[in-house]
Amino acid sequence: MKKNILLVFTGGTIGSQLSGDTINTDGSAGFKLLQCFTEQDAKPDSVNFKTLQPVQILSENLHPSHWPQIIAAIEAEDLSQFDGIIVTHGTDSLAFSAAALSLYFNGLSIPLLLVSSDLPLDNPQANGVANFLCAVEFIRQIGLAGVFVPYRNPGQAALIHLGSRLSSCLPLSSDFISVQSQAWMCFENARFHSLQNSAIYTHSPIALKPNFSKRILLIKPYPGLDYSAYNLDNIDAVLHDLYHSGTACASAAAGEQYSLVEFVKRCTRRGIKIYLAPALYSESAYASTRELLDAGAEMIWNTSLEAAYAKLLLAYGNFDTPQAISGYLAQNLAHEQLGN
Repeated sequence: MKKNILLVFTGGTIGSQLSGDTINTDGSAGFKLLQCFTEQDAKPDSVNFKTLQPVQILSENLHPSHWPQIIAAIEAEDLSQFDGIIVTHGTDSLAFSAAALSLYFNGLSIPLLLVSSDLPLDNPQANGVANFLCAVEFIRQIGLAGVFVPYRNPGQAALIHLGSRLSSCLPLSSDFISVQSQAWMCFENARFHSLQNSAIYTHSPIALKPNFSKRILLIKPYPGLDYSAYNLDNIDAVLHDLYHSGTACASAAAGEQYSLVEFVKRCTRRGIKIYLAPALYSESAYASTRELLDAGAEMIWNTSLEAAYAKLLLAYGNFDTPQAISGYLAQNLAHEQLGN
């Protein structure tokens, strides 16, 4: 039986071509992908594609306002007519879009896979076609509901990542990993192999509007970060990234403007909630982390930075009260919480 797949082009390197010494999106690149699929797949006639192109951007130019455009294009279709959805996407902001679509489509009844390429498809070293073939085969063989990212790092077998647990590409490389380097499945020799004992469970979905707040400030830590440089006007909440051990500077020894504790107090005086991520929950914690929590910061435990950011955008875009926001953040909607 033929599989019907909704194919949504959004640009990115997989939707780009090299012209001279410049790589940029090209409207015909997506159909180059389909041509490569037809040439390399063992049974291309077993798949019907319906194609859409709601946006055409390089993913470094992605803004949260693009997500509702992609969502609207998908939801305008009768999804009961499809066995799966493939969204082509650039690599730079892939993990953020994977998290956003995972959380929004938390009740999706078919698989949605985001497919990227490390190089334009005309480059023989590009992994885009391999990633696309893997996505199609996932729909054929597995067909599990949820949001996933198939990706083959150079010299390795392709991995299937849960969309809500994909980490951003490692710096100065083209490698992607899941949180804690725990991908969900491996695709090798045309077969899928489970890499985790935990099964994908079902839950009661939460219906959300595709409203992503534009009033969330994301801050990344580094030695010498001066919090006085931040203007908090038009900000509803702050998400503060943490060092790998779940810490950030809590000391005012070099000056209060360098202390996150003091910044938390400043945000509290302005009625601005400050959230921290990522960190693994433990009965013990560094003294600096304790100081931050005691000062009023709220930890989003066991969740990647990308998923925490997307979740906050949806929380503040959909709910009006602190109780509703906190209740939403506590729920494990798309397997974004490790250990659950």
